[in-house]
Formats: sequence, C-alpha cells, structure tokens
Amino acid sequence: MLEVRDAHKVFYRGKADEKVALNHLNLKLNSGEFGIIIGSNGAGKSTMLNAISGALSLDSGSVAIGGEDVTQLPVHLRAARVTRVFQDPMKGTAASMTIAENMLLAELRDQRRTLRPGLTAARRELYRERLSTLKLGLEDRLDARVDLLSGGQRQSLSLVMAVSTSPQLLLLDEHTAALDPRTADLVMAATVRAVEAFKLTVLMVTHNMQHAIDYGHRVFMLDAGRVKLEIGPDEKRGITVPDLIAHFSTKTDRMLLAN
Repeated sequence: MLEVRDAHKVFYRGKADEKVALNHLNLKLNSGEFGIIIGSNGAGKSTMLNAISGALSLDSGSVAIGGEDVTQLPVHLRAARVTRVFQDPMKGTAASMTIAENMLLAELRDQRRTLRPGLTAARRELYRERLSTLKLGLEDRLDARVDLLSGGQRQSLSLVMAVSTSPQLLLLDEHTAALDPRTADLVMAATVRAVEAFKLTVLMVTHNMQHAIDYGHRVFMLDAGRVKLEIGPDEKRGITVPDLIAHFSTKTDRMLLAN
C-alpha cells in the first residue's frame, strides 16, 4: 500500500554541514497495517514523513501510495490520499475558527468552497457523531473556538479531522509527545478507535518505546537515513522495551530512552 523505494535526500550538499538525511531508504507497508517508526534524533524520521506527505522532494528514489507513484505530487495533490497529525497541537487546526469550521475545512481540504454556507444541519450532526467517539465532550462544543481547547482536546480534534476523509494513509508525527502522560494515553486510545473504525493504514513516529510495543503491527527502526531493523508481527509480540533500546546506536540514546 505504501512503498518507499531507494529514497535519497541530502541537505546542504557540497557545504561543510552537508547532511545525508535519507540514505537510499526502503520501506513497505501493507494495506491496513499500523507501522511504528522509531530511531534516534537525526535518524531521518521526519524527513521520511515529509517525503511521503509531499512536503519535501527527494533527490532520487520514489514514493508510491495505493499502487500509484506520487513522487512528483506536491502536498495539496496528495491531500486526498495522505493526511498527517503533527507533534505540536497548534498545527493542523485553525485557532481562530470554531470546531465545526475546522471539521469542514478538513472535509473540503481539496475543494474550493466557502465555509459558513457549508455548515448544514446534516454536517453538524455528522461532526457531532465523529467527535463523540473521543469521549471528550467536544461534540457539544461545535461553536467553540479551537484556541479555547486544551492541548489534548486540540490534538484529538486534529486526529478526527485527519481521518474524516478516510485517507489511504495516515501519518502520525509524534502526535502524543507534547502531551502529559494521561492525555497521551487518551489520545492514543482515540487513535486506535479511529484506525479500527476507518480501517486505516498508519505510519506513526514515536520516541515512546512502550507505545512502539503496545501499538501497531510492525516496527521499523531508522538509523542514519535508512531502515536498520524491521520487527514483524510475530517477533513484536515477545519484545520488551530493553530489547528495543539495545538496538539504538549510542550510549546517550539508550540512557535517554531508558529514563
């Protein structure tokens, strides 16, 4: 369903601070799979997500989604295929607009229409239904401005917005990292419900090793811009946090993850 082939990206080529961000990376995710991406800072995780979403062009290699080569398509032309939830709860939503208006923006992300005439009674009821799955009471606050929401509420709204168009691929870019542990657990629970309800194919970047074990079907570890380790469903059932930490490259990385 998702296939990244021989993806290569170099930043600041020819300069003293030249950085190989992706080093002929290959990754394949089947339809309906929930893949987890782990790796040290600078391993290439965000660069890979940017390349998949279209936010960053590759120097060479290709990206295919649903069997179609999308390598040359920019972000807005991939919007119907792939959506993304960012680490920062402030991203992905329009702060000065209401919850309902944000939901409509997500629904019409690849169309050109005005907002308020589109907020029909039928749409508002649909948004209430979708938001009720979060169990956060947001379905009763459709006319509340998004900047009045907590970080967890806003991130949960971003998640619902991302899945509302039933994308072929959902990218989760450390989407619980900026939240406190209790809220992070609530958002992850909402994530699992959304993934199951919409039968989504998901790629989630996380630094939380317990989340890497508890969620998803397959774990990919990136190192120096390529996949260093792939753990399939059978092996994943018996793995522990220390097992994962042991694969990290440096002593500093292992100490940070263990604490």
